[in-house]
Amino acid sequence: MVESFTSRLPHWQLQQKLTQIFYEINLKEFSFEEVSNPTIPSCKVFFEFGLADFEGFNYIDEEEVKKTIELLTKEHLHIMDFFCGIRYYKNNAGKKTALKFDYYMLRTIFSRDRVEIQVHHERGPRYISPEELIMFVFNQTNKGLDKKVLRKSKP
Repeated sequence: MVESFTSRLPHWQLQQKLTQIFYEINLKEFSFEEVSNPTIPSCKVFFEFGLADFEGFNYIDEEEVKKTIELLTKEHLHIMDFFCGIRYYKNNAGKKTALKFDYYMLRTIFSRDRVEIQVHHERGPRYISPEELIMFVFNQTNKGLDKKVLRKSKP
């Protein structure tokens, strides 16, 4: 799945914002309804985002955010790759039952005033589709702002 957006922010600021948002989302509990149309009733969703470096993916924690913000003030990146693990838990009479996880790869490509988000589903049941994942990221990026950071591009 590929989706293009325009942004009013310079690339480095948008990249910092995305990294910060993924950090805030990590291990936060969401109801399925907050993320997409629920395919599983009474289900909770947890995200685990990682950022690619030369050797693999680093879990986006506070230290990784600081390191990335520092890097982005010195270097311009045209591509950023992220890993996204999505964990699902169903609530059965007060008992939390783990379901199969989804694993996605996200590539963000920055050019002029545009950002392209490419999503590839690696494995898992696809309880959340690539389209829904992109829209979740889009909505989280613009959440609580008077002026939207991202806008959908017209084809």
